[in-house]
Amino acid sequence: MSNPIIGFIGLGIMGNPMARNLLKAGYSLVIHNRSRASVEELSEEGAQAAVSAKEVAERSEIIITMLPDSPDVELAYAGEQGIFSGVKSGTLLIDMSSISPIVARKLAAEADKRGCDMLDAPVSGGEAGATAATLSIMIGGKTAAVERAMPIVQRLGKNIVHVGDAGAGQITKAANQMVVGTTIAIVGEALVLAAKAGVDPAKVRQALLGGFAQSKILEAHGQKMLERNFKPGFRIRLHEKDMKIALAAGFEYGVPLMVTGQVAQMMSAMKSMGHGDLDHSGLVKLVEELAHAELAPNK
Repeated sequence: MSNPIIGFIGLGIMGNPMARNLLKAGYSLVIHNRSRASVEELSEEGAQAAVSAKEVAERSEIIITMLPDSPDVELAYAGEQGIFSGVKSGTLLIDMSSISPIVARKLAAEADKRGCDMLDAPVSGGEAGATAATLSIMIGGKTAAVERAMPIVQRLGKNIVHVGDAGAGQITKAANQMVVGTTIAIVGEALVLAAKAGVDPAKVRQALLGGFAQSKILEAHGQKMLERNFKPGFRIRLHEKDMKIALAAGFEYGVPLMVTGQVAQMMSAMKSMGHGDLDHSGLVKLVEELAHAELAPNK
């Protein structure tokens, strides 16, 4: 049985390597993106370009979207030239963006009216995980649809968990972003405290990696902070968006997210200072500025 034709919409920092991994796995791709550079690049590698999301839907059996925010996803699906205007009954829709769970549930209901199953399947792992196909993928939707999607998402990630019905994936991603964002903030505070107190922050990080404070954030993002390497793997402005999604969910379900709120404000401050396109490890710069101390000379 031949592989299904996959439509892929959204070829940014994450979407581009994800689409490339599907091409390498032998899938035929129909692609669309607002910026033409990624479309042209992947077209040279065998993907077929489409002029709209509607055309992608008309030519595909399974559609993956990887877009920045809820409005972008809503436009891609429900806009005048969107997926819903060209989709065929029986098409499987997989949104791998990080968006509001409310929007995810609304779009899944609209898909159901058109005879289509829709999964919300946000990811964690950043650009490195997308490139290496080692993403963590958290999926909300019907079990049968998840089983149908599994051969495809297994080409994109390693830790794949079906967490519940429509919207459950987005709730899980919000929880993920809360833990990642707050941990980045506290790692930054800890290393800046060490530096200002006259202790080598690199040695502090090394010591902490051997105890209960050990984490992937301390390991990877702590090193980026020390190296002043803030090239975006995941931008502060996008993480701020995710923290706002988490806070909105907290309000809706009556859960006080106090620490999340504080770190979201730190991210908002960074965006206002013109640093929204830095990697989220760049959050340390705010701590440095407030403390009048730097981990290492600027490079």
